[in-house]
Amino acid sequence: MKKRNGNRQLEEELYERRAGICKAFANPVRLKILDLVAKRACPVAELHQQLGISLANRSQHLAVLKAAGVVGTRRTGKQVHCYLAISEVKQACALLCDVLRAQVKNGQRLGI
Repeated sequence: MKKRNGNRQLEEELYERRAGICKAFANPVRLKILDLVAKRACPVAELHQQLGISLANRSQHLAVLKAAGVVGTRRTGKQVHCYLAISEVKQACALLCDVLRAQVKNGQRLGI
């Protein structure tokens, strides 16, 4: 019985974590950040330039991605670099893009 409850708790935690990651992915700016840092660790200042958003907005998006555990930061001197904290995120994003390309190819529209 204890093992079954432990498995159920683990399963529930995994659902919660998956929801957190999906929420972090649910924004076009954050997806752009993920694409940029998937290529290489990227200075935060460079993200600001490439995204064309305010510093406060950039900080908020990075905080969401960090809280979900998919992006990390490290300081090198005065610069802060962002990187993918989980390498599989790159594969997950690529898979999602493949799904979307297939939808477009098949003429499916979003029901939003």
